[in-house]
Amino acid sequence: MLIKRIIPCFDVLDGRVVKHVGFLHDRRDAGDPVELAKIYSDAGADELVLLDISASEQGRLATRRVVEEVAAQTNIPLTVGGGVSSVDDVRSLLLAGADKVSMNTSAVRNPSLVKEAAHRFGEQCVVVAIDANLNQTMGEYEVMIQGGKVGTGMDVIEWARRVEKLGAGEILLTSFHQDGTRDGYDIQLTRSVATAVNVPVIASGGAGRKEHFYTVLTEGRADAALAASVFHFAETSIRDVKAHVRQRGVPVRWIYQ
Repeated sequence: MLIKRIIPCFDVLDGRVVKHVGFLHDRRDAGDPVELAKIYSDAGADELVLLDISASEQGRLATRRVVEEVAAQTNIPLTVGGGVSSVDDVRSLLLAGADKVSMNTSAVRNPSLVKEAAHRFGEQCVVVAIDANLNQTMGEYEVMIQGGKVGTGMDVIEWARRVEKLGAGEILLTSFHQDGTRDGYDIQLTRSVATAVNVPVIASGGAGRKEHFYTVLTEGRADAALAASVFHFAETSIRDVKAHVRQRGVPVRWIYQ
């Protein structure tokens, strides 16, 4: 089994890390992204994901200043997303210190952007974020865009396979209805996507206890597990999560300090 990753996520709004339930409600302030980046980097996080959650809606790119300051505080890979709509945007974020750039709404509206970015900067730099919601009418998981506000009618599995062919090096998969609930990841969704593609899948949405990480990394077949609230509000820690999954046979990068 390949090494599994534990990844904290920053949803950044107006320069602060915030957390919502189901993308839209019950906003809570979680702190300064620069300070949190330093804490998580030192605590043994494998990577960081920073998403400027209002960038796409406001028609702008993720705030470069925040990206630069966060990147300066970490010695682990940093993925940045928010408002990416062109190859030049990808280049700008990479120059600001991002190791990978995530795209969601723009990838759906302009799939060639994934291919162009992968060709220019390498597949390892391109992450496609997929927000998935179980559509009862469709009877399948639907791709959502604009922060989960707009349904596309696209099947998640088909879209995941397509972006892999376009050159995405990784998929960040978020369950819309589980996000922020702390009831556990959507195992069915994660397993379905992870078994449909050959690129790494990061599971997101629903982590509430360290047991949830173990389940999604094993039963869900995720390559990495991303979480926000449980880390930001000290309900568990990177070390505790890694100790738990490691004791149960999941290989992770250990923290010795």
